Amino acid sequence: MYNTTINRIWQKMLSWFIILRNLHIISAEILGIKETLPPYLDPNLKVEDLLTGVCFASAGSGYDHLTVEIASVLSVEDQLNMFKGYIGKLKAAVGEARTALILAKSIFIISMGSNDIAGTYFMTSFRREYNIQEYTSMLVNISSNFLQELYKFGARKIGVVSLSPIGCVPLQRTIGGGKERDCVESINQAATVYNSKLSSSIMALNKKLSEARLVYLENYSEFNKLIQHHKQFGFEVEDSACCGPGPVCNSLSFKICEDATKYVFWDSVHPTERTYNILVSDIVKKNIHKFV
Repeated sequence: MYNTTINRIWQKMLSWFIILRNLHIISAEILGIKETLPPYLDPNLKVEDLLTGVCFASAGSGYDHLTVEIASVLSVEDQLNMFKGYIGKLKAAVGEARTALILAKSIFIISMGSNDIAGTYFMTSFRREYNIQEYTSMLVNISSNFLQELYKFGARKIGVVSLSPIGCVPLQRTIGGGKERDCVESINQAATVYNSKLSSSIMALNKKLSEARLVYLENYSEFNKLIQHHKQFGFEVEDSACCGPGPVCNSLSFKICEDATKYVFWDSVHPTERTYNILVSDIVKKNIHKFV
C-alpha cells in the first residue's frame, strides 16, 4: 500500500532535483526515478538527464563562506549560478513553458549546515566571535535567502533536511569524546538549536511565499534513535567507521570492514548505504504527501 501511494503521488511530479549533499543517491533510487542523479557538471550530461534530475552538490560545502574557503569547494552562490545555467539549457531543450512547469512541479532537496557547525565553528577558531546562538542565526538567515532565490527562479516544492546528531560521528567522538569516545553533546546541542531556528524559518517562508511548499525534513531524532539503539536496527557498530578505526579514512590506513551493513557509519562522518536507506525511507514516508 505504501509503495502504491508513493507511486501515485510521484506521477503528479515531473522530476526530482537535489541541490546539496549526499541524500540524492538513495532518494532517487527509493522513489524509482533512476539509480542515481548525475552531477550537473558531468561533461557527458544528456538532455534526458536534465529532464529527470541532476545534482548541484559540492562535498564539504556550507552556508558560511569560511567553510567554503577552508574546504576549497563551491559555495551556495556558485550552485545557484549552476542552477541558472541549468534553467537556460532546459529552456533551449524544451521551451520556456515546459521549463516553468518542470521547475514548479519538481522537488528540490537541500541538506546543508553540518560542515559549518561541526567543522568551521567547533574545529577552528575563525568564528568564535559569535556564540552558537548568533552563529546558527547567521546560518539560518543565509539559508532563508537561498530558499527565496530558488523560489525566484521557479522552484516551488522544496524540502530542507535538518541536521543530524553530528556530534556522534566517529570523527567527533575521536576528537572530543574522551576515552569512551562518547558523542560530543555541545555539537549535538548546537545542531538542535540550528534545527529549531530552521524549522521556524521555513514556517515563516511558507507564509511569505504564496505558492511555496517548503517542507522541513526532520532527521535528527530518527538518526539519534538509530545510533543510540543501533542493535535494534541490526547494526553492531555505531561509534567507529567501516573503513577504519581512525578519525579519517586515508590511503595510509585504509582498511575496509568485511560487512558494511553491520556499521552505522561508512567513514569518519558519512553513514553507510544501509543507514541512508533507513533514514531516507523514513523521511519519504513521513513527508512525501506534503509536497502534493
